Amino acid sequence: MQTLHKIWWLWIPLAILLAQIGIEIFGSHEFKGAVHSENGPHESLQFLCAFAGLIFALRSLFHIPPDQKPFLTGWIICFALGCAYISGEEISWGQHIFEWGTPEFWSSVNDQNETNLHNTSSWLDQKPRLILFIGVIVGGLIIPALQKFKPQLLPEIFKLIYPPAFLSLTAFLALSVKLIDKVDERLPEMIIFSRASEVEELYVFYFVFMYLMVLYRRLRA
Repeated sequence: MQTLHKIWWLWIPLAILLAQIGIEIFGSHEFKGAVHSENGPHESLQFLCAFAGLIFALRSLFHIPPDQKPFLTGWIICFALGCAYISGEEISWGQHIFEWGTPEFWSSVNDQNETNLHNTSSWLDQKPRLILFIGVIVGGLIIPALQKFKPQLLPEIFKLIYPPAFLSLTAFLALSVKLIDKVDERLPEMIIFSRASEVEELYVFYFVFMYLMVLYRRLRA
């Protein structure tokens, strides 16, 4: 079982939480707006996590055992395509970097006036995000719990792709922020996180990045 240094799975997730708490307590309204803007640290870190995950996914394709090639190739390609989509969408396929204008025909279907897909339909934004979130909860919380208490319920054939237990912290933090977001929606008079959805996405994408890094190390070993 390949593991990661504590800085990756423990200190960085906790540092993200502490930084967000500091922003909420000490940051002005204008500062929070800048932090959560399209070019703020949250969006930038989300892009970096997805792009790094894409790199690890592509590198993993060169280390697949011959006896598991069809299944693992398909599994990793799905992650590669997902990471490519996420990283591209997070920077509007370069618009946030090169600051080009949005064509008029695209502005009419994009509710944020950006050259991306996720602001055109819930099928390209909320629903894929929900599927990914469920995957993080299953892979980060349910599977580690089954490995500890009911390992016989997990097929041995998929052992290579099961997320390691130490990723549970990031999955737990993603779930916690999700619940905070629901509280904020129902009790707007006591907002806990001004943009909890951005923090949740950051944890989800960071989980995917760490999972692909672990998978690459397993395959290489």
